[in-house]
Amino acid sequence: MMESLLKKIKTNVVVSSLLCVILGLVLVFRPGLSIRIVCTAVGAVLLVAGVMRIIEYFAMRDGSMYAQVNLVFGIVLVVVGAWIVMKPDTVLAIIPIIVGIVIAIHGLHNLKQAMELWRDKYAGWWIAFLMGVLTVGFGVLLVCRPFTAIDTVVMLIGIFLIYDGLSNIWIVSRVYKNAKMMRQEMEAVDVEIKAER
Repeated sequence: MMESLLKKIKTNVVVSSLLCVILGLVLVFRPGLSIRIVCTAVGAVLLVAGVMRIIEYFAMRDGSMYAQVNLVFGIVLVVVGAWIVMKPDTVLAIIPIIVGIVIAIHGLHNLKQAMELWRDKYAGWWIAFLMGVLTVGFGVLLVCRPFTAIDTVVMLIGIFLIYDGLSNIWIVSRVYKNAKMMRQEMEAVDVEIKAER
């Protein structure tokens, strides 16, 4: 049951992260895309990411603080994403700030996962921690320095989205692998205890 839940969460995160990477690649290699397409694409990614988090909340249904925060974050992403999709021309100036905030929040989530890996004594926890710090830094940079040249904005958002997506996939894969190893160790201990009886 627990493994099934972890797989579901991992799938949701990987799907939303891959969407970030794909959009990031498009923005990096096609910075001359029209403003409307860029805004609509960013809005669509935020919308899908929000829906994924809401689905994750209903899949978990454990009443934990993490689940509650995840639900609120998902709703915010859906609202912001839908607004951008419907009003792309009016939100161009604040797109870098919105994306920066989302990336920074993703980074904070990555830091939380890194701390979980540290508590579980995973040797590579510090890599996940550094990725989280970099992600937060990228997000803060976009918020504090919303560059005015549209091509620069588009390419930077693309680079940040690619990094955020790839780091998210790596970190969640480590968390999932570590949780699976711990479950196997607990099952082995249970078998030994039963054998001793």
